[in-house]
Amino acid sequence: MNNDWLKKGFVDETIPEDLDLVEEIKTLKKEKNALLMAHYYQKNEIQDIADFVGDSLALAWEASKTNADIILLSGVLFMGETAKILSPDKKVLVPDLNAGCSLADSCPADAFGEFIRQHPGHLVVTYVNTTADVKALSDIVVTSTNAVKIINSIPKDRKIIFGPDKNLGNYLQSISGREMVIWDGACHVHERFSVEKIVDLKKQNSDALIIAHPECKKPVLTISDFIGSTASLLKFTQESNANKFIVATEWGILHQMQKASPDKTFIAAPPSDSTCGCNDCEFMRLNSLQKIYLTLKYEFPEVEVQESVRRKAIKPIERMFELSEGLIKK
Repeated sequence: MNNDWLKKGFVDETIPEDLDLVEEIKTLKKEKNALLMAHYYQKNEIQDIADFVGDSLALAWEASKTNADIILLSGVLFMGETAKILSPDKKVLVPDLNAGCSLADSCPADAFGEFIRQHPGHLVVTYVNTTADVKALSDIVVTSTNAVKIINSIPKDRKIIFGPDKNLGNYLQSISGREMVIWDGACHVHERFSVEKIVDLKKQNSDALIIAHPECKKPVLTISDFIGSTASLLKFTQESNANKFIVATEWGILHQMQKASPDKTFIAAPPSDSTCGCNDCEFMRLNSLQKIYLTLKYEFPEVEVQESVRRKAIKPIERMFELSEGLIKK
């Protein structure tokens, strides 16, 4: 193994300009019985070549039941870890180990463990955007798709710790009426949305509906016409009679929205700290067709999860599946 690759976290190799990456990836997938899964926030060309595109809940479910020998997860690292937790007998690859998650990084396992010890007797519910080590400290894992359903299923007399996303936690409190002890973490993408710029966009597009992910700050959610997970936002745009939408989440989802509803208009909600109209996750954008090709070719970088951690982490994920009846397409 090239030591430079190990240090960089991805395979770095010059690829001939005339190489048809799409065809090469298809060939390698077939030869190696590999499944390429991509999150909705990936680049358009990655979504288009993936065998499966979905949100965190769908990706986790697909990883748990695939017959592939190799899972290549094009998203961020915690998604690769989740796939490995669910499919320990599979080789799980990611295009770039540097594709982390600001939300997961905001919740180190040692600090979160101390947080739990400071609040004894609480049921620990964590968002899927966490490391394997944090999942191993949890009782139930949730995604934005099933969080409301799962929180509402918990007996009223149970005290709850929720982490790491404070915005999602506050939203869940407002919807469920449950008081929770909430970890102070956030997603840098959803934190950046500008209410003022969204309002200005609405003035310019009075017929547009504002739709937002619950990881957004409360002021953004307050002015939104619909709040939901990535998959829920996509479904809403398909079923709504509206023809124009201002979308407050990572703008990669607009590709699927446009494919599903080509006659509708989708406008990316702008961040406050940029002149660009798009709010993207730089970690998600680290992945590319070039890296996917080299990852399949060399079967590196591979995701590893310590077995003792995996055995603990799988329990709250399995509990999530049990409580997500009706939300997963089986």
